[in-house]
Amino acid sequence: MAHRAVHIPVVCIASIDSFTALFLSIFIAFAAFETVNADNVFSASHTATVPISAARDLRYLLYDVNPPEGFNLRRDVYIRMASLVKTLRKEGDDWVLVLPPWGRLYHWQSSNIHQMRIPWGEFFSITSLQVNVPVVEFEEFIAENGGPFIDQVLVLQNYAEGWTDGKWEEKVDERPCIDKLMYSKDKQGYYRGWFWGYEETRARNVTCISAQGHASIMSPVLQKNITATSVMLDRAETLLHDHYAGKDYWDTRRSMVFAKHLRVIGDDFRAKYLNSSDDRDFTIYSEDWTRMKAKLGSAKGGPYLGVHLRRKDFIWGHREDVPSLKGAVKKIRSLMKKHKLEKVFVATDADEEESKELRRLLPDMVRFEPSTEDLELFKDGGVAIIDQWICAHARYFIGTSVSTFSFRIHEEREILGFDPKATYNRFCGDNEKECEQPTHWKIVY
Repeated sequence: MAHRAVHIPVVCIASIDSFTALFLSIFIAFAAFETVNADNVFSASHTATVPISAARDLRYLLYDVNPPEGFNLRRDVYIRMASLVKTLRKEGDDWVLVLPPWGRLYHWQSSNIHQMRIPWGEFFSITSLQVNVPVVEFEEFIAENGGPFIDQVLVLQNYAEGWTDGKWEEKVDERPCIDKLMYSKDKQGYYRGWFWGYEETRARNVTCISAQGHASIMSPVLQKNITATSVMLDRAETLLHDHYAGKDYWDTRRSMVFAKHLRVIGDDFRAKYLNSSDDRDFTIYSEDWTRMKAKLGSAKGGPYLGVHLRRKDFIWGHREDVPSLKGAVKKIRSLMKKHKLEKVFVATDADEEESKELRRLLPDMVRFEPSTEDLELFKDGGVAIIDQWICAHARYFIGTSVSTFSFRIHEEREILGFDPKATYNRFCGDNEKECEQPTHWKIVY
């Protein structure tokens, strides 16, 4: 078990604007208290006393991820942050997780549509998420918080020196920023940054923190060192899962129910083009994820092969384990013959030239290709979810090595109750000598 060394002095930090809207409406405090300009949240010189009437219970945790990271990695980081909020709520204040708006992702390349400030409710069931952990959309946070202010931003980073003496230990320290800070002070002394395209949002304080460990390592920092009402963890992907593939992980993952309108579109497409329905395929879905406990191997799936063929950056980023188009089509035809399937559904990010070549090599393939109006409505993220939903219902699925898009389909099929042998499969590179297949992460209830 890893040694947990939390290297943090304990101080108290407060801000005059740190009350929640609830307490502002209840308490009219005449006692003046010290305003803190805590550029260094760990500095003992920045202490302050707060009137008893200003005591807070409700606190907000916000987070963001490295800009180049894609949709499905961000979904994985959400699981880590949900776990942290659960830890925080067990140990003290009433923490709420603020969902970072979607937009301007590298893989969302439909430049002809507006894809900014997209709330989570466009892609996921907020009601389902809230059964697992308290969450609010960013605009709800602004309304409840009394304005577009974030009290404290902690920019997470690794340790510049790496592991000390090659030894892994969990630790967190205030450190100088390694990379150029993506925030700048305005004339009023507030910090401006990306903030998901909300230009009016600003932070009161920004500090760089080196962190090495699981998400819960931040709990002592947030509970004991910072008393601000709202705290944002930037570069949250730096933190690891607390309980990867355990019950807590799967509870959060299962709560990430796709928005119903996207599932309906996927189901209609299955019925119309793939002769697939939940009744025939034994993939009956419960709207209440807490009641969704399908027996492993109970799902049959629709009479088609589901394929996720990742291209673009994977062609040069993972050359050895990504097949050529000809190699992929050869494998697809082999699987269709083996499993006696006449139809194949393909989800791919191939560019226009490769898409034409794929269509020439595999003329009978089926793809979900939204109209301009549908794309405007669903956005690239919604189309990705529809692709995943259709792949998740296939009789047999094969994905791309180390792709988080494929990983999320594995999990969806695990939830639906598919045989692992029909789920945890990937393409092999044309010249790959050892083609290790994906690990089966069994669902834990």
